[in-house]
Amino acid sequence: MLGGGGLVAANVYASASEGGWGDGQPGSGTAGQVRSAGMATIDCPDVGSRLTEVPDAARADVDRELAQLDQQIAAAYQQLQQSAQAVRENPAAADGPIMNPLKDRRTAAIGRIADAIDRAGDRPEGLEALAACRLRPAEGGAATGDPGSGGGEAGQGAATAAPGGGAQSGGAQGQNGAGQGGNGPVASDYTDITAVQPDVPKPQQQAGASRGTFTSACGVNANGLFNSDNVIVAPGVSNGAHHFHDYVGNQSNNAFAGDDDLAKADTSCVDRGDRSTYYWPVLRLQNGKQERDAGAPGGGTEGNAGQIVTPKEVTLTFVGNPRSKVTAMPRLLRIITGDAKAFVNGPGNANASWSCTGFEDRQLKDKYPLCPAGSDVVRTFRFQSCWDGRNIDSANHRTHVAFAAADGSCAPGFEPVPQLVQRIVYDVPAPSVNDGGRTVPLFAVDSFPEQLHKPVTDHGDFINVFDDGLMREMVDCINSGRTCGARGGDGSGGTSAPSADPGTQAPPAATASASGAAEEPRTDATTRPADTAAPSHTSRPAPSDKPAATSRPAGTDRPANTTKHDGKAGHGGGDDRSGTTAAPAGNATAAPNASSAANTASAQAGSGGEAGLPTPSASPSAAVTGGGAPPPAQTGPQAVQGGLADTGAHLWPAAIGVLLALSGLIMLLRARRMRY
Repeated sequence: MLGGGGLVAANVYASASEGGWGDGQPGSGTAGQVRSAGMATIDCPDVGSRLTEVPDAARADVDRELAQLDQQIAAAYQQLQQSAQAVRENPAAADGPIMNPLKDRRTAAIGRIADAIDRAGDRPEGLEALAACRLRPAEGGAATGDPGSGGGEAGQGAATAAPGGGAQSGGAQGQNGAGQGGNGPVASDYTDITAVQPDVPKPQQQAGASRGTFTSACGVNANGLFNSDNVIVAPGVSNGAHHFHDYVGNQSNNAFAGDDDLAKADTSCVDRGDRSTYYWPVLRLQNGKQERDAGAPGGGTEGNAGQIVTPKEVTLTFVGNPRSKVTAMPRLLRIITGDAKAFVNGPGNANASWSCTGFEDRQLKDKYPLCPAGSDVVRTFRFQSCWDGRNIDSANHRTHVAFAAADGSCAPGFEPVPQLVQRIVYDVPAPSVNDGGRTVPLFAVDSFPEQLHKPVTDHGDFINVFDDGLMREMVDCINSGRTCGARGGDGSGGTSAPSADPGTQAPPAATASASGAAEEPRTDATTRPADTAAPSHTSRPAPSDKPAATSRPAGTDRPANTTKHDGKAGHGGGDDRSGTTAAPAGNATAAPNASSAANTASAQAGSGGEAGLPTPSASPSAAVTGGGAPPPAQTGPQAVQGGLADTGAHLWPAAIGVLLALSGLIMLLRARRMRY
């Protein structure tokens, strides 16, 4: 294997030096590869944000049609990429094959939305005007499309202006390429953090303020729980996000998870009273590496390409209000902070911030930071902290919660609740933006394809699944001014990626239940892409040849769409703290981008797995956890032991060595022919 691999590597190096960087296709294996592309994109009015009132009886139909609108834009954007050269030369060339058909499809979907609402209440007015989209060109010039297509709508950014007020140069986009996936990031998306002036105000604490903090330690997603669903915005729809999310906390996150599923789920949190779900778009290195989702919806097929980076540290802190006491969050409260479509919607709802360790007094919303040596990249989400006192969700997932004013006050009709502050740290070096990331790869968050991986589109999602007792403890801690951590934690709230210690044994395949009986390994509906680096002490399970199911499983109820909070709904599993839980190593750090546990399996029947993602059939748990519901039944083939399986385990190194050697010889012969 070493000989064959060395021969391949030598010839690849020789070929690269003679033949250049290849064809520029995503996932071709060339580290640091950047392909040039016209960065035109499709700018459509966001229908979902305009729907502030949707009857409960119409919610499922409306959510499904809104997801269909996103799918239509993604498909049209893919057509636009395929016609990039023609559109650059003549923007009107997109009208007939792309923009006009998109308008027709959107008109039909918007009509179905209006009909669904009309059947349950009052038909909304003016939605038809949101059907037309415009082409947002790469290099100056006016946008094309229907003059009434939304370019003048409130919240729609100008065709050549970047969200956040900064000019977005189309020339810079053309000169510096467009990332591994062909749709960003570009050099102008980054800025040197040391050149940014401190800009973080400190609110004045008033008498009666709630000065305490409560932290929950839930890991860094070392077990690789990913999918491209969004259970808040698109329940019951696979690939509703069109980009991949990291998940910590609740382990049953997928599009088909109802309130009861979330309440009874396992959790990665140290305190099992916190089964809340915390998720955000994954961060990727644009280094040419193919993750398992390279050919899957939400992944490489939609421009989300490159190596997924495991956070170095995740801190989940709940803080108080600078002028008053806080009240408990209602169970199953849903909050989205930031706007995944802010590049075309405008920055009105953008809220995620980017910075570097040692420089967190300066925060960026529309740029990725270039951090100096020894400083790590930091993403921060400060969630809304005023609640309307009645609803756990709203039609546009925003109007039931709000941000406090600068002095900490909530608007009339809203009351202060603990504010979630989510801080995610990554050990990634500053990319070499001058050469498009060839020397040091670019990094960027996953996004909807037409959003071009802009940092302003970053966002975070939260569903409160705290046990009532633990929520009361949180509120008491914050209101009394104490600093508290979840039981079993160190109070810091921070959890780090475990280091790969060669002397550490692999975690056991079974987890301990609350009763002490061994359980089978969890088979969550999402997996870590196979090519993500794993620590040396963890063996990788053989992948199953059966793709993850994408259809809704028979007998599975649709997620509840109830918005009224009755104080009882969805309590499900109760206060279960009897299980034994191994806390994540608080001080351990890992090499950049290294995964710290084997893959979880993707065998939960029909529950949000991505089409085309082969999944491991069995895998050790990342940590010994207890309590919670028994794991779901496995539907994929189980690992085979003994007989041919054992023989294959001994023969595969030799077989790979032979293949590598043959590949190297073929490449050597080809190189010699090319040379002479």
